[in-house]
Amino acid sequence: MWPRPHGPPWEGGATSIGAWIYARPMASSQLRRAMSRSALAPLALFPKRAARVLRHDARVVAASARWLVTSREHHNYTYDLTALNRDHLAWFVAAICDVPVPVVRDYLAEIAADGALREHIRSATTAAARRGLADKQVRYARRLGWYAIVRARKPAHVVETGVDKGLGTAVLAAAVLRNAEEGHPGRVTAVDINPDAGYLVRTGQWSTVVDLVYADSVATLESLDRPVDIFLHDSDHSVAHERREFTTVESRLAPGALLLTDNVTKTPVLSQYAEKTGRRFLAFTERPARHWYPGDGIGAAWHA
Repeated sequence: MWPRPHGPPWEGGATSIGAWIYARPMASSQLRRAMSRSALAPLALFPKRAARVLRHDARVVAASARWLVTSREHHNYTYDLTALNRDHLAWFVAAICDVPVPVVRDYLAEIAADGALREHIRSATTAAARRGLADKQVRYARRLGWYAIVRARKPAHVVETGVDKGLGTAVLAAAVLRNAEEGHPGRVTAVDINPDAGYLVRTGQWSTVVDLVYADSVATLESLDRPVDIFLHDSDHSVAHERREFTTVESRLAPGALLLTDNVTKTPVLSQYAEKTGRRFLAFTERPARHWYPGDGIGAAWHA
């Protein structure tokens, strides 16, 4: 046991102020309060604040360096979500789809355990002409939420604008196929202006429920000949284009349709549109695990 000091250090009863404060919690508390009111408080706390910033920056730098060496991606980054973030995602989907959260958790576990889909994505990535710009490791991130939403809502027609390699499209197709097994068939219309997009859904059973359209998204939405149950904006992320897509698809929506945006962390377009059209709105923000990118999210708007 440490020897108990008999008085303040300036009275010769202890060898340091630290030992005196250690033995007297009330004195320590009083000293902290006095310091917090002092003009020297910012200077006194600077080392502690700097240490926290450096610890945070060191983690980001380490994750960035690891990603530069191990990943080939240059945009549309893929990553896993933290366990807590996946739980928040389950509650988000349960709220917008009005289903019990245990049901959503089952859907999230279902897509995570779909080995056939994972193997197809790996093999299609390996065979693709753009394989040098994609990772073979399959990481769905917020797309887990897309899957659970389609499983919960059982849509007859999903429209996605913006496809890239087709990872999200493959997830949507997997959900549609599962729904069909339960008596709820559907299709996915995936729109992109790049003719190289969608190579992950050009083969395999997933391609049987996907219509790839290579054209301008707004022009395609204007020409749709069947109602849209779920619409997902993931194309040009400018405010003007995002707003134009939602405005255009409005007249093509089925009763009770759900609007989604992949751009919710960048613009207020969908929240503003929801307010204007009398819809409810919720947003989910990703927390990537072991990645330098801060994450994207899902915005949802629907009529009560």
